[in-house]
Amino acid sequence: MADIVLVALNAKYAHASFGSRYVLANLGPLRPRACLLEFEINQRATEIVEALLACRPRIIGIGVYIWNVQLATEVVSMLKRVRPELPVVLGGPEVSFETAQQTLCQSADYVISGEADLEFATLCVELLRGERRSQQIIPAELPDLNSLTLPYDLYDDRDVAQRIVYVEASRGCPFTCEFCLSSLDLPVRQFPLERLLSSFERLLDRGVRRFKFVDRTFNLNSKVSAEILEFFLARHRPDLFLHFEMIPDRLPVGLRELIARFPPGALQFEVGVQSFNEEVSRLIRRRQDPEKLADNFRFLREHTGVHVHADLIVGLPGESWDSFGLGFDRLLALRPQEIQVGMLKRLRGTSIVRHDAEWQMIYSEHPPYEILQNKLIDFQSMQRLRRFARYWDLVGNSGNFIDSCPLLWERNTQPFTSLMRWSDWLYAASGRTHGIALGNLAEFLFTFLTRELEFDPCAVAPVLLRDYQRGGRSNRPAFLRPYVAPDAAAAPPRIRTSGLRRQARHLA
Repeated sequence: MADIVLVALNAKYAHASFGSRYVLANLGPLRPRACLLEFEINQRATEIVEALLACRPRIIGIGVYIWNVQLATEVVSMLKRVRPELPVVLGGPEVSFETAQQTLCQSADYVISGEADLEFATLCVELLRGERRSQQIIPAELPDLNSLTLPYDLYDDRDVAQRIVYVEASRGCPFTCEFCLSSLDLPVRQFPLERLLSSFERLLDRGVRRFKFVDRTFNLNSKVSAEILEFFLARHRPDLFLHFEMIPDRLPVGLRELIARFPPGALQFEVGVQSFNEEVSRLIRRRQDPEKLADNFRFLREHTGVHVHADLIVGLPGESWDSFGLGFDRLLALRPQEIQVGMLKRLRGTSIVRHDAEWQMIYSEHPPYEILQNKLIDFQSMQRLRRFARYWDLVGNSGNFIDSCPLLWERNTQPFTSLMRWSDWLYAASGRTHGIALGNLAEFLFTFLTRELEFDPCAVAPVLLRDYQRGGRSNRPAFLRPYVAPDAAAAPPRIRTSGLRRQARHLA
């Protein structure tokens, strides 16, 4: 039983809710009267509502994000039908902007916009005293990070053993990129470093080895970044893994030297390139130095063991098909271990909407609000790029085709053109973008390489078999047997490859 029930609707089980733990940690004297229930978005709303009401709550608080807004809408609607007198409070980025247009917000009793770490507790005190506010939309003031209770002790043993542990050293972003909600989050604020490192020490002592920092610009303050990296380097274990989101063109010498001291596989940097087109960057108010970016990429690939995950966005205003393709080729040449191709999303509150008329930007009305077409890329072409992004993820980012994937562009100086040919062919052959079994995908790749690109099957087969068996499989697929001997997978490559090294899945 709990008077206050916080609800997290997570995208996957592995994603422990960070925001909900912050709210729970900062309930003050109400903390013993509260609990956090976590669910996954593939669960039924009826089951979730049943679990919530079994706690006999007097207040329910739900965090709403782009990935759970549909389920949250169902849950709130059902709660208000079954228990109309039960106060439901919403928070989170999805309901912090454009609240008047959202059925979900109209169904709830209160909506806290902005960082609700402290405001939720204030509202709960009033509601438990029987007081009701006349104001439904409650704008939260930015909390003083020195006064916040850190939530890290709320990760339980199950979280430590099975889930991604999220942490942060700062909040806010100094940049004004119009597609990103972080551009609205000013100013950048740092958490007190001594308290923060003390919390990290306790997490390490409890067995946490994978830390995902959610800071939007971890390397903005190089002094703080260096202190955090020094902290972990001094306590390094063989299985330690740290994920950071980095500003791509800011990597001073001191930080470089420190990063180079980490062993291979210990660090992953998520680097938002988004576009190499300088006119596009100007349009969306993104400040980026492409030459410094390229130099930093080369340093990371040639002198460190960092796993580099780079992002590109399809559909930005001013970005044509050819412009995007040139950007993809340019990024591929810098050899990040992973290139995440994402479709532009029209996030609530972002100023990207100012381009809607001039660039004829049309987005889906449903989450995740992805671009459907614009002035330069029509709907059919956008669909082809959407499939390209999916298929690239399957063969380029999955880690399943390390040696064979680069063969797709081996004979072409424009990799994007070759990969798009593969994407169009695969869709015509399979008729789907999801649910393609690994064995079937490998056979499709073999067929394309040998029939469409006219590679020698006896040369391709050992390379593809080695990829297929890399994950511990020992069988030889039937389509490869005529071309490989039983021990062929152990043989050295017979085809020169110039592509990516081993890939690793991105921790979403």
